[in-house]
Amino acid sequence: MADNNTAAKRSFGEDLRERIRATRTTRWIRFAIVAIIFIAWVAWLGSWWVLIFLPLLFDIYITGFIPFTWWKKSKSAAVRTVMSWVDAIVYALILVYFIFTFVGQNYAIPSSSLEKTLLVGDYLWVNKMAYGPRVPMTPIHFPLVQNRMPIIDTKSYTEWPSWKYRRLKGLGQVERGDIVVFNFPKGDTVTTKFMESAQTYYDLVAQYGRNAVHTNKDVFGDVIHIPVDRRQNYVKRAIGLPGERLKIVNDTIYINGEQLDDPEYVQYNYLYQFRNGGLTDRDWEELGVSAADRYTMELSAADMSAVELNGFYIAPDGKVPPIYVSPLTREMIDKLKANPDLARIIKAPSYPVRLFPENIDHGWTVSDYGEIWIPKKGASIHLDASTWPVYERVIRNYESHTDSYLKDNTVYIDGKPADTYTFAMDYYFMMGDNRDNSSDSRFWGFVPEDHIVGKPWRVLVSFDKDKGLFDGKIRWNRIFRTANPDK
Repeated sequence: MADNNTAAKRSFGEDLRERIRATRTTRWIRFAIVAIIFIAWVAWLGSWWVLIFLPLLFDIYITGFIPFTWWKKSKSAAVRTVMSWVDAIVYALILVYFIFTFVGQNYAIPSSSLEKTLLVGDYLWVNKMAYGPRVPMTPIHFPLVQNRMPIIDTKSYTEWPSWKYRRLKGLGQVERGDIVVFNFPKGDTVTTKFMESAQTYYDLVAQYGRNAVHTNKDVFGDVIHIPVDRRQNYVKRAIGLPGERLKIVNDTIYINGEQLDDPEYVQYNYLYQFRNGGLTDRDWEELGVSAADRYTMELSAADMSAVELNGFYIAPDGKVPPIYVSPLTREMIDKLKANPDLARIIKAPSYPVRLFPENIDHGWTVSDYGEIWIPKKGASIHLDASTWPVYERVIRNYESHTDSYLKDNTVYIDGKPADTYTFAMDYYFMMGDNRDNSSDSRFWGFVPEDHIVGKPWRVLVSFDKDKGLFDGKIRWNRIFRTANPDK
């Protein structure tokens, strides 16, 4: 028996040496390059146990004991053809998975919240190395889909295994004024029939009631929890950083009491009117207002008085020319004021709406908001009936202290009375440049650091959804343009 084992070992050793000797120099070079990249990636990852896969790479490129390419020797042409396509697709998906996870990925701008800095239809390359890529929290997922598979409408990921949040070393930190892509924090719970809607589970509960949302599955679908890295991607500008106090007074932002300058292309909603005639589609286009942001008010003189729009122009015959509403930049306002037919232009009034924190009625508006303190890792706050509503979601949802609540003016963390709390993560206050038409931190609160995806680098290509293919649909002047001209 011993002699047979010795012969078998000798046979394997001879086979191994023969395979190594038969390997072409080009394959050794390819293996060396891949091995260096793999080892560097493992060092960056900081998980040296992953080196156990290095022998697998050695076998793939050099020895070939595992018959990954068995199909190349098949006598069936159909098998060889089909498997060659499967091999290419699998290889491409693995490559895309690693690039999208650790380097960067493309991202489409779906809304006008950052116009005119970023336009609807811009396709961006998002650099994940800017702030350091996250180690995947749901490592097994389809690499080209965020959370739902098209057509079959099922999850594009598995919840097991699930890894804790960890971020690899990046090129820098989030700075004020950065445009940042992040997972939508309030998208942690959704209903399956409103996955593509801007309305989250919390919005639906506020509108229809919890019982209606949970019982009317024909209308709302199932209520599901979405892991952090599978939540919808949002893109906004970082305005407030961890540990800072933010306040907005008459549209002016103050950080720690100091006024913050607006970005170059910041927009606010304005009402304006012309004495003669109205705006055509060409006029709107030349002004730079997208089709989604064009609103017209047709009012009578009595209507104007009822809605407190006194001061707008009324023609001698008693008719009121149309009053237009749209977001405008400083440059667009100057262009309108140069028009001799302009009768009046004013900032659109700001009304109280449901803002963050939702369970406190401060009378805040999007133009007059705060003051509010942004949580910082390692910083502590005093817990009482006034601070709990502001930081409840941070403590319960983002930092996973689910058994925490306010009872009889006492805050309980993990079921125990607590008068202070120390934050485990940094948080950010994000806003859009289209200030009066942006769903941002003023509405849904802070962005935790574990939700940060990356930093837009360049506009890869841009399509105008309001135009045809041969009528200016491709915005050639935006291709490879920097994604944040303010930085």
